[in-house]
Amino acid sequence: MTKQYIHQFRTMEDLREIIKEFQGFVARPTVGENHPTLYDPENTPPGEKLVQGLRVKDWYLSPDYQWVLPHPQMGLSFSSNWQHLKGLHKMMQKHNPSTAVHVYWVLEAADIPPGLKFVPDKKKKGHHFLTVTDKMLVHQLVEKLNWIADRMSVIKDAGFTL
Repeated sequence: MTKQYIHQFRTMEDLREIIKEFQGFVARPTVGENHPTLYDPENTPPGEKLVQGLRVKDWYLSPDYQWVLPHPQMGLSFSSNWQHLKGLHKMMQKHNPSTAVHVYWVLEAADIPPGLKFVPDKKKKGHHFLTVTDKMLVHQLVEKLNWIADRMSVIKDAGFTL
């Protein structure tokens, strides 16, 4: 039988120390009750095209929007260090002052579905993409993103802890 440990975090510093043991984390701040990996058409700015909850500008899609193609610098954005995450969180709070900003996070080395991979952004320090490594149908990516979202931890109204 495998031993399982439960950690109680009293401060963000406690959490940081545990994450260091696992070689890092990736996190996404979201406004209100938005989904951590997919976009809601009702909460998307006008002019941004969505396909089944995916922002078209985030992914390398086929011209008919049926397939997601591999690209090393396109995918869902994640923060990979505290400074980048704090900056994004602050910007989101500024643009949504009356709404809580939650932070969804997962360990970078966590199991993710086949065909996906976390890749550092070559242009921005502290930024990672969750990229597609194999050609897949849009609905398959959506299923995989839902799978990841179900396994992410959340820091509710993260402004107090960041």
